[in-house]
Amino acid sequence: MDHILEEAKKIQDSLVAHRRWLHEHAEVAFDLVQTKEYVREQLTQMGYTPVDCGKAGLIAIAGDKKEGKTFLLRADMDALPIPEESGVEFSCKTGAMHACGHDMHTAMLLGAAKLLKAHEEEINGTIKLMFQPAEEIFEGSKNMLENGLLDNPKPDAAIMIHVTAASPMPAGTVVICAPGVSAPAADYFTIKVQGKGCHGSAPQNGVDALTAAAHILIALQEIHARELSASEEAVLTVGTLHGGSASNVIADSAELGGSIRTYDEQTRSFLKERMTAIASSIAQAFRATATVEFGSGCPTLVNDGNLAAFAKTCLTELLGKEKVIATADLQTGGKPARGGGSEDFAYVSHAVPSLMLALAAGEPEKGYTFPQHHPKVTFDESVLSTGTAAFVAFAMRWLAQ
Repeated sequence: MDHILEEAKKIQDSLVAHRRWLHEHAEVAFDLVQTKEYVREQLTQMGYTPVDCGKAGLIAIAGDKKEGKTFLLRADMDALPIPEESGVEFSCKTGAMHACGHDMHTAMLLGAAKLLKAHEEEINGTIKLMFQPAEEIFEGSKNMLENGLLDNPKPDAAIMIHVTAASPMPAGTVVICAPGVSAPAADYFTIKVQGKGCHGSAPQNGVDALTAAAHILIALQEIHARELSASEEAVLTVGTLHGGSASNVIADSAELGGSIRTYDEQTRSFLKERMTAIASSIAQAFRATATVEFGSGCPTLVNDGNLAAFAKTCLTELLGKEKVIATADLQTGGKPARGGGSEDFAYVSHAVPSLMLALAAGEPEKGYTFPQHHPKVTFDESVLSTGTAAFVAFAMRWLAQ
């Protein structure tokens, strides 16, 4: 295992170069024209034959020269539609920003591809490389699954790595998610309220969509306060409310937008049912109508217990005991610590045994003070070789066992 980490460190400069190119050319959702072609070109130069998968995904195969199982390694490629304010010399000028570290993930998997190609004869089976679009809108993983990700061959297990900004842990520390659910299901929703516009001086002639929308917004908070038990963890966020066009006009229509996060499917279904019933009934009480639409989302991310145990052994041998932490050991209120952010790798985790790993990529006391999704966030690039080595060592050793 030591040689894998040393080999990864030797290609650190190329990992940084990949990351900075991707960062400077950030693209969003499925619109990854430059990003995808860059990844394709790099893989082709390494000797791979990348295959398109879905709207903007790529798959490459390492190994496949010996009989054995198949292991999937995943990296997401998309950025966020926010202007960058980090001040780094390779800042993106497109109006988008890799504020969640997906450029780091893609660079690490490109590095893993390079090392795997060099050790291809030693791979006891097949390693499938998944370069995924549209994670930020929770659609990319599902789209790749619907377009053959699990075919020819079907993976027997899968892992992903996600960097974490402003982490209290030393850079390069790997955190292994506990068995079971580690990331909540997520759903985006839109509530459209239809009233009847009229002149503000004669409100009796209209139906105020803004009034109905405001009461719907307040009423939705009642679900969490009075309809869920203390053990049913959920977050309902209304992030936008738009309506009206002039200060002397009764608004004809209004629209609310938001998201829900839940840790189990029953609570998820219950929330959706109650949101629909409340919005419709409140609107009716104010003589308006309301419809609730649920858009893109993803299920809970489920971590496999066997993979979590294997990760502890494998990564401790690779990085040392002090650089590996299992969230199962970080108890909060008697439960393993888990994050509140959702992750569309969840779709893969419902199809094959899977595991999410987190990689600490910047300590606040060293200047990495801003969190993910912030326009000023920065990441410690020194961890790129660690992530690359973790990808390679995990997959090769799992196939060899």
